[in-house]
Amino acid sequence: MSDAAQFSSVLVGIDGSDAAIGAATWAVEEAVSRSVPLVLIGVMPSIHPSAEEYQRELHHADVSLRAARAAVEATGRPVKVDTDIATGQPAAVLIARSRDAELVCVGSVGIGRYERSILGSTATDLAEQAHCPVAVIRPSHSGGPSDIHWIVAATNGTPDDEAVIEGAMREARLRRLPVLLLGRQPRHGDGGDELDRTVALWRKRFDDVHIYPVAFHGDVAHFVREHDEPIEMAVVGAADASELAGILGRHGRSSVLVIRSRPDGSAGSGQGAGSGQGA
Repeated sequence: MSDAAQFSSVLVGIDGSDAAIGAATWAVEEAVSRSVPLVLIGVMPSIHPSAEEYQRELHHADVSLRAARAAVEATGRPVKVDTDIATGQPAAVLIARSRDAELVCVGSVGIGRYERSILGSTATDLAEQAHCPVAVIRPSHSGGPSDIHWIVAATNGTPDDEAVIEGAMREARLRRLPVLLLGRQPRHGDGGDELDRTVALWRKRFDDVHIYPVAFHGDVAHFVREHDEPIEMAVVGAADASELAGILGRHGRSSVLVIRSRPDGSAGSGQGAGSGQGA
């Protein structure tokens, strides 16, 4: 393992699938904005029935990492790229490595026996147990020429609201996308709209991000399933990591970012992105 993997990094699970390569290229801007290396990691089983099987697994991991690295380098972005091959269960390896990572990214779909090794329960386990934020990246989908792609988050009155919304705003700034901020419709006689006040506060902090309040009774997963807006990413807190399957779903189009707050209450994203221009 190279030295870069021992320090803070953005970590991407690579399994040979197109989805994993998509996650790697998506993660480039995350690493650049944090000024940390991008570490691509392949995971092999710890035990092999024969030397031939070991060589096949090793060859597959090596080829997969080379392909992902080539895709990252093709972006032309100034990011340091490192690769590593680990052994063990994919979820356990990535969870352990997440202790020293700024962010862990995986693709949401794969094809074939190799690609499925990092999917399914791995993404769920990672989202629920990782020690840093987790991004599960859907393959990009094209929309119409006038479509606006959104980042969606919700204010639920929970302790991690601050970290979740901050994570959504920083992601929106980095990707130059607008935000739909969900909140409950105020009850009659409340004397004001708390959601509008929340949006106003965040607009002051992120004046380069376009934020739109949406009164909605339900969680982010319900919103993603019930609305046709092109949603680039749904941002949720660690307490809502169980929503992952509901947001991705069989026909889901949205990637998911699971935020974990730091002890100071800030989003565990560590992004140093400069001001961008909202959509």
